[in-house]
Amino acid sequence: MLTQLLGAASPWNSSGSSCDQKRHLNVHEYISYSLLRDAGIPVPRFGVARTKQEAGKLARELNVKDIVLKAQVLAGGRGKGSFKGGLKGGVRMVYTPEEAESVSERMLGDYLITKQTGKEGRICNMVMVAERKFPRKEYYFAIMMERAFNGPVLIASSQGGVNIEEVAAENPDAILYKPINISEGLQRGIAEEVATKVGLADKKTETADMLMKMYDLFVSKDALLIEINPYAEDSNGGYFCLDAKFRFDDNAEFRQKEIFSKRDWTQEDPKEVDASKYNLNYIALDGQIGCMVNGAGLAMATMDIIKLHGGSPANFLDVGGGATAQAVKEAFKIITTDPKVFAILVNIFGGIMRCDIIAEGIIAAAKELNLKVPIVARLQGTNVDDAKVLIASSGLKILPCDSLEEAARLAVKLSSIVGLARAAKLDVNFEMPL
Repeated sequence: MLTQLLGAASPWNSSGSSCDQKRHLNVHEYISYSLLRDAGIPVPRFGVARTKQEAGKLARELNVKDIVLKAQVLAGGRGKGSFKGGLKGGVRMVYTPEEAESVSERMLGDYLITKQTGKEGRICNMVMVAERKFPRKEYYFAIMMERAFNGPVLIASSQGGVNIEEVAAENPDAILYKPINISEGLQRGIAEEVATKVGLADKKTETADMLMKMYDLFVSKDALLIEINPYAEDSNGGYFCLDAKFRFDDNAEFRQKEIFSKRDWTQEDPKEVDASKYNLNYIALDGQIGCMVNGAGLAMATMDIIKLHGGSPANFLDVGGGATAQAVKEAFKIITTDPKVFAILVNIFGGIMRCDIIAEGIIAAAKELNLKVPIVARLQGTNVDDAKVLIASSGLKILPCDSLEEAARLAVKLSSIVGLARAAKLDVNFEMPL
């Protein structure tokens, strides 16, 4: 991921888990192509097909000998991926409309597995059919929001067409960073300087025009990232964007309704989709301790202290400041659908959010879901005494703690016990009724 190039830009915590307060909108490549084309930035001729017949029709309309089919799956490494049905590669070259139909038929409705999807893969519901270009030289350009520069930054490299993180690791001098003054915008002089430094001096005017359009698009669409990799010269001397990635700020949804209407929910974790229905911010991680907190900062601290005591967080789940008891109950449902969760740590600091509301939600969830994993609850703040009374009188095995240190240590210990028991196939659980 591009943001890993710049530590301050990435929401990485010391636990080594990647999370952010929100999942920002990511769109399919054909949508990125459409946005670039509409902004006057050159892309190959293309179309998107949802059936094999549509793929064949598009291939005929392109009327070229070389065609590329790209599975529209929101994951990196598509070209090196494979479908569950056996087809190798989510990016395939074909030469006839009949071949376009045959290959797209094997892609559509199947799950593409890449290094980013996990073994379950992601479903391919659409295939982009595009004119194939034969690049002679490839470049990398991106504009992204970057905390280290307090605003947008233009990133460029003469080494395009490859994994930019590998370039950063092996040859960091090959990557150029140019902060952009948000009040002034991208200046032509800077754009031409960047073009020259990456080896496009003879095309600096044309390249600068492209970068200026790219920045205007970045601002007008409330983008957090526009990444073009590669920007390439083809065999006829023309320059095209051959692959692109966009990411948008979820906080701008009210301004960007058309773009957000294109969100493909089939490409997102079903648990994250369910969470969004209740205004919960959920991101699945790889650990064994489910976390439910209120506030992104508290979530980061909770995950860090779990790691400090030898545990591993199974998720980032922020119920926010205005969650209801129903939302808390739904949060528990989402957490417990993950079979890897061996314990749950609730860490709530009540301000706007009242602790007694959280307690009601915990109790309702424990009863309705018949939870068999231990729940450790650390509640502080508004109505905390009322919350403690509710938990104590509930007759459930909810373990209260006053300090986060104590709560984290207990959650890690209990998670370890449950994990060992399950590994030994012992029927050991923490049933809720006393």
